[in-house]
Amino acid sequence: MNINFVIPCLLGLESIIANEMKSLGAENVVSENGRVLFSGDEYLLARANICSRFSERIQILVGEFYARSFEELFQGTKKLPWEDWIGEYDAFPVKGYSINSALFSVSDCQAIIKKAVVERMKAKYNVSWFDETGPIHQIQFSIMKDKVSLLLDTSGMGLHKRGYRPVANAAPIKETLAASLCDLARLRPYHTLYDPMCGSGTILIEGAMMVHNIAPGVNRNFSAERWDIFDENIWTVERERARDLVNYDTDFVAFGSDIDETALEIAKENAKRAGVERKIKFEKCDIKDFKPQSEKGTVICNPPYGERLLDIEQAQKLYKIMGNKFEQKRGWAYYIISPSEEFEKEFGRKADKRRKLYNGMIKCQLYMYFK
Repeated sequence: MNINFVIPCLLGLESIIANEMKSLGAENVVSENGRVLFSGDEYLLARANICSRFSERIQILVGEFYARSFEELFQGTKKLPWEDWIGEYDAFPVKGYSINSALFSVSDCQAIIKKAVVERMKAKYNVSWFDETGPIHQIQFSIMKDKVSLLLDTSGMGLHKRGYRPVANAAPIKETLAASLCDLARLRPYHTLYDPMCGSGTILIEGAMMVHNIAPGVNRNFSAERWDIFDENIWTVERERARDLVNYDTDFVAFGSDIDETALEIAKENAKRAGVERKIKFEKCDIKDFKPQSEKGTVICNPPYGERLLDIEQAQKLYKIMGNKFEQKRGWAYYIISPSEEFEKEFGRKADKRRKLYNGMIKCQLYMYFK
């Protein structure tokens, strides 16, 4: 079975996800703004859900067309082969959004798409009513500049929900973004990783999972596992494949510190649930007392800032302290995500490289120091 897929993603992560999908065996990989398209079979569907570190969710692209009227939306939707994916008893709720399009009422679009799918399936299944008591097949629509994309979500809960973080501290970084920072820092199995403002430990845990090749979704479930059209054996095969690739035999070690004792306790529990507690050492420590415990190291951090936890003045003071503590020396690299355009000035030196990323809805820069 050849399937066309779409991954919606945080802006700035498209190329990272495209490379990841190629490494998982995807074909026809194309990056667009805020999404990545590719194709593959049902095994790739399971593999992408289980193994992707950076994706928000894995969706099946049922079809695309242009619509400037409700009639065009109805007819375009009705033409698509919904019966290939949705069974007679399956539930198929509809949700989505419209941006810069003639059809701007989301609730009207929702109702029309639902009606069109029902009409198509009535004819195919020869029934007049759908109970929708079976597994959920969430239909997702996006209308951008009158282009309609109709998708089926295969993930269920967002893929950032790995299962190791039931409790988080205030303003936690999303797991998918934390993993992306580790990828952009080119974290390797022989590196020593530091996060001196680690909060609930997400960056350290994602880094440890990445270098030891622990698939982030191996211990959770996905909505497409309950779909009758797929053999449930594909999920078993792909989970076994993922577990076979884990390798704990590395020199990697991580050090996390924070001034919040409660956050550190949460971080320790999270690391344990993720299976990486032996690779991470946590201690209570203020950033002003940061003392590296190795000759070389990679520091990745998401410091609190004005829009998040501190007022602007406190955040500026913090950046100055970081500038003093994060010394420019051989064998050391620093990756700091911040929304502050003044960060380099407060930190005391220009970044070697910058990359625009979004932390939730907040536009940020990743400031990279590695020379």
